[in-house]
Amino acid sequence: MTLLRAGDRLRTALVTGACSGIGHAIARRLGSLGYDLALVSHRREELDAAASAIAAEHGVRTIALPFDLARAEAASELVGRLSEVGFEIDILVNNAGVFFFGEAADADPEAARRMLELHVVTPSLLVTHLAPRMRERRAGHVLIVSSISAFQDFPGISYYGASKKYLLGFSRAVRSELGVYGVGVTCLAPGPVATALYDAKGVPVELARRLGVMASPDDVAERGLEAMFRGDEVCVPGIGWRAATLASRALPRAAIDAFRRRAPWLGAPGRPKR
Repeated sequence: MTLLRAGDRLRTALVTGACSGIGHAIARRLGSLGYDLALVSHRREELDAAASAIAAEHGVRTIALPFDLARAEAASELVGRLSEVGFEIDILVNNAGVFFFGEAADADPEAARRMLELHVVTPSLLVTHLAPRMRERRAGHVLIVSSISAFQDFPGISYYGASKKYLLGFSRAVRSELGVYGVGVTCLAPGPVATALYDAKGVPVELARRLGVMASPDDVAERGLEAMFRGDEVCVPGIGWRAATLASRALPRAAIDAFRRRAPWLGAPGRPKR
C-alpha cells in the first residue's frame, strides 16, 4: 500500500529508540513522507547525528530529545519537553527496547528493572499522556513494537518475553478504547531483526541477515508503517515468521519444559552453568 504522507490531520511523530535499528528506519521513512519528528534515545551523539541527517535529507523539522526512558519519571519529563518545543504528537511510535538472555533467577536486578521500565512503564505512560489529544482531535496513530516472543513463553527470555507480551495485550486493549474515536493502534511483532539489540560477539547478526534468518530494519519498518496506516491490529512481518508464530502457539508446555531440560546453554542440576 501507499504510505500516508503528512497532511493537515497528521503532521508530527514521536519515535523512541530512534538512533538505530527499527526506530531509526521508521524515523527515516516518516521523514521521507514529510512528517516532523521528535526523536528519542539515551545515546546523545548518535541521536543528534540521526536527527541532522533526516532533516537535511527530507527538509522536515527534526528535534533530538536525549532521554533515558528506563526511569520512572521519563514519560512525564519527555511530554513536558515536547510541550516546551511546541510538538503536538499525531503519531506515537513506542519502539525503544533492550535485550538480555538468561533465566530470571540469574538476572541482574537492575538490568531487569530497567527492562521493565523501558518495555512496560514508559510506553504505557506515553500513551496515557499523549492519547487524550489524539482522542480529542479524533485522529492519530500509535505503533507499539513488541516481538514474536509475545506469543509463547520460552525459558531464557522470561523478562523479555513477558514484557513484550504485556505490550501486545496493552496495544489490543487500547486499540479498542481509542478506535471508537478514530485513533488507530497497531502492534508490530517482528521476529529476529539485524540490529544492535544483540551482542555482536555472541550473535553473528550480519551473517544472519544475509542468510535471511534475521530481517532488515528497513523491511520491518516498512511493513510496520503499512500495517499502522492500514489500521491492522497486529503485524508479524514475513510469511515464515507468521507461520513460526502460529506453530509456537500450538506448542504444549510439556514440550517446552522438555526443551528446557535439554538446552545446553542453560543450567541444569549436575551441569555447570555457562
